[in-house]
Amino acid sequence: MAEAFRGEFYQKVDGKARVSIPAAFRAVLNADDPQKGEKGGARLYMVYGGKSRNFVECYSKQGADRLAEDIEAMDMGSPERVRAERDLISRSVMVEIDADGRIVLPQRVREKMGFAGDLPGEAEAAFAGFTNRFRLYRREVYEAELEAEDDDEIDPLTLVGKHKRTG
Repeated sequence: MAEAFRGEFYQKVDGKARVSIPAAFRAVLNADDPQKGEKGGARLYMVYGGKSRNFVECYSKQGADRLAEDIEAMDMGSPERVRAERDLISRSVMVEIDADGRIVLPQRVREKMGFAGDLPGEAEAAFAGFTNRFRLYRREVYEAELEAEDDDEIDPLTLVGKHKRTG
């Protein structure tokens, strides 16, 4: 990954379920997909699995490939691998970013985000960076989650370095 997904952005979702990918995120997606898709745009992998999740997890081409490699390293047939394959691989969709920097949110993605039926004119998506991936929320859901978690009185810098990834 050339850069990391950083920051939070709010983007309008139009009546045709189109949303612009923030320029900073497009730069990472482009760098992580040198071959591009059929139409010449960077590919974005959107994971909508996981019942308790109220967001869609989004990966670049390289990020999605790394996730698949991590799952393939799990024990074949283990309950954890089966669950990971179902919720992170089967329940995902690849979309290509168009020349205007937009994607059309697939139906399953819209449902996961809580955009059922016709999209209202004021619909907004929240893009939240998580270094190697980003999350896509309905704006109201993201803001409610932030508000619920922001009063825990923990300095986030005290969390850094406590858990180091191995291998």
